[in-house]
Amino acid sequence: QVQLVESGGGLVQPGGSLRLSCAASTLFFSIYTMGWYRQAPGKQRELVARIAQIGSTNYADSVKGRFTISRDNVKKEVYLEMSSLKPEDTAAYYCTADLSGTVYWGQGTQVTVSS
Repeated sequence: QVQLVESGGGLVQPGGSLRLSCAASTLFFSIYTMGWYRQAPGKQRELVARIAQIGSTNYADSVKGRFTISRDNVKKEVYLEMSSLKPEDTAAYYCTADLSGTVYWGQGTQVTVSS
């Protein structure tokens, strides 16, 4: 069982930046593929970014060039740096830990982009 705790959400103006963090409670953090998903009201949950064990990353087209995912295997944390935020980035953001198809989810943190 892996517990994930997100932090860093909040209200930010369009064009602003925000950094999300996710702390994992597992001894074997480095072997998990870590990810960030988001879900806006009335929409399906979607993948935002993912980072594999070896550090390779992939991003949703809508966030490429604006968001950066990274991980710290010593601290057992994964981060999502978000910049040039748009109102359409408003959503609940969820951290995930994936090991061979077994996926654990955090409780989510709200990001609201509004003036």
